[in-house]
Amino acid sequence: MAENSVRSVAVVGAGLVGLGWAIVFSRAGLPVTIYDASMEARAAALGRLSASLGDMKAAGLLDNVAELLGRMRVVETLAEAVADADYVQESVFERVNTKTEIANAIGPLLKTGAVVGSSSSGIPASAFIEHATNRERFLIVHPVNPPHLIPLVELVPAPWTDAAIVPAARRFMNMVGQVPIVVNREVEGFILNRLQGALLNEAWALFEEGYASVEDIDLTVSHGLGFRWCFMGPFETIDLNAPGGVADYARRLGPLYHSIAKARSNPKPWNEDLAGRVEAERRQKLAIDQLPERSAWRDRRLMALLRHKNTQSDT
Repeated sequence: MAENSVRSVAVVGAGLVGLGWAIVFSRAGLPVTIYDASMEARAAALGRLSASLGDMKAAGLLDNVAELLGRMRVVETLAEAVADADYVQESVFERVNTKTEIANAIGPLLKTGAVVGSSSSGIPASAFIEHATNRERFLIVHPVNPPHLIPLVELVPAPWTDAAIVPAARRFMNMVGQVPIVVNREVEGFILNRLQGALLNEAWALFEEGYASVEDIDLTVSHGLGFRWCFMGPFETIDLNAPGGVADYARRLGPLYHSIAKARSNPKPWNEDLAGRVEAERRQKLAIDQLPERSAWRDRRLMALLRHKNTQSDT
């Protein structure tokens, strides 16, 4: 797959992630066919896309809603979606059996040279494409939700993925406006969720042990760590936090972090009692029926941040 040879894209799975991907590809000027096994999801897709694009227009991120919608087409069968696609983005439910079933269905339908990226967030491709036709054309292309507002994408090949596909996929993702990273070999959770998991495990443990409330732990990230992390990664952060750079930081604070890590050598699961206590605190802050409204608020904040970042240089 050469990135400039992609003339048409298929999105398989019309949930939040799949529709976000449809916006990414249409925004880049590509025609997109959308398929979902659920008739209800297919029927709702264009309406949901129109609402999302309207929000983006209101945020100043685009002004050509009708043009973007005009490049998207919902189809009734998987074969119709995939037949002419040079690139297929699969975003079905994250279960091994579901992923296996759709990979086995997509494989025989691929046109020559087409590539399939799976939006799997932690399940490696080798767990569900081993017996798929054209398995060498598959890899993980994992976005952050929602992909049309958060650009990071993880590219993770299976052991048998054609070696030429990963660099081509990286160029293609750059072309459509995403920020791809390459995970050199399979690891459960890939990079993003392993980093997120380390923070989450510590957050759950600190709450369980009574050190702080759920809200105060959240504030530590939203009004502390998150300020730097929205434009710098962990290595650059510590490189700038010691007079002598990252090596100096490691000498000064490495022993502290090693001691902290050893204190968590036997991590506990997130059990039902603990989850219930966290749930109780969150529901005091936000009623369950207000989750969709708060999710929409989150997306508007992401749009504002994206608009700001689009005006700034990385240097």
